Amino acid sequence: MLSWMSATDVAFSMVAVMQAVLAGVWLLGTWLLGDTRRSAVHWAGFSAFSALSFVLLVMALHAGTPGRAELLRAGGNLSWVAAVIALQRGVWLFVGRPAGVVLHACVIVAALLGSWVGLSPTGGSVRIARLSGLLGLMVVMIARDLHVYARDALHLRWPWVTPLPAILAAAAFAFRGVRVLVWPDTVATEMTTDSALNVVSAFSYMIIVLSFHAALIAMVLGRLVADLRHRSRHDGLTGLLNRRAIEEGIEAQIRRSLRSGEAFSVLMLDLDHFKSINDRFGHAAGDRALRHVATVLLSGVRDVDDIARIGGEEFLALMPGATLDAVMPVAERLREQLAAQPLHFDGTIVAVTMSIGVAQWNDPADDVSRLLVRADAALYQAKQQGRNRVVAASVEPPATFRADAAAASQVLSAGRR
Repeated sequence: MLSWMSATDVAFSMVAVMQAVLAGVWLLGTWLLGDTRRSAVHWAGFSAFSALSFVLLVMALHAGTPGRAELLRAGGNLSWVAAVIALQRGVWLFVGRPAGVVLHACVIVAALLGSWVGLSPTGGSVRIARLSGLLGLMVVMIARDLHVYARDALHLRWPWVTPLPAILAAAAFAFRGVRVLVWPDTVATEMTTDSALNVVSAFSYMIIVLSFHAALIAMVLGRLVADLRHRSRHDGLTGLLNRRAIEEGIEAQIRRSLRSGEAFSVLMLDLDHFKSINDRFGHAAGDRALRHVATVLLSGVRDVDDIARIGGEEFLALMPGATLDAVMPVAERLREQLAAQPLHFDGTIVAVTMSIGVAQWNDPADDVSRLLVRADAALYQAKQQGRNRVVAASVEPPATFRADAAAASQVLSAGRR
């Protein structure tokens, strides 16, 4: 039944079918990809336009007249341009780069002019060279964006692997453009007939495109993994670290301090009368207050400091390399900044203050739980002394807090509000 099809027909048809299937896969993936949905739609468009280009090229091989064949080839090349534009715009959306229209408008105009020139019998090599150079340049830009994203956003160990298919595609376009300029008559003839060049090009394209889709899928999976990792270590409301992450950070700091002897301190912070904010203004105001506090805290500490939300209205800060004497002025400044920056909610000014307990790591016996109990005890004293103040922890917490860290935490929580 397929005896009328040449080797080129079969190769081009296989590529078209493959790309059509991948277009369907990306469209189905939009149900699962969430914020990557728009990129997936563009990548489906890349596959669909690519499939169309190979269908038009097959039709051109069997066109009845040279003029009709040239029109079909021009349509195939324009479909190729549309495919690469869709691919690039999808990558831009994925990496968060503004998807402008000026560049792609210029590319479309250049492709249309190149196709128009190529319709003349002697213009085929010119059209192929121009379009190859144009597409190669766009693919190089895609490779650059993929590399930067893999390196800076996903923090991959080998970020150069992700853009490798794009680099290979750019090399293929460059080889095609140079070859058609060096041997214009031979290459133009090979491309418009059933030839080994077409078959090899089709299978090479198939390998590169499959690698390209694999790289895109790997990027999507990498983002999903990064998002899951971020969510497992950060508070969903404020964006700060969560209790697990900050405790792991303190444990790591203790190990570093045991090796280097470096001092460090922690701040236990608790909002004053937070329940009254929820009762008077509603939980939406309470949530806004927590985000407001997180912003104030982040603006008042160093880049090396870590801040976490460890409970309803409780926060914890880790300050590496800082002694108690150095941290106390910082804690006081944070308290003053929050008191001086009330929350504006629905036209109402909501005063927000906090009490802070500060503790410094003392010696190898000072593990995470013991350190936090001392900071918690200092925070409790700040609450007892009238709130909205900073208190430094003693070397050892009061006896009521020393017996058991978990029990002490429950006792403190009951009397703090």
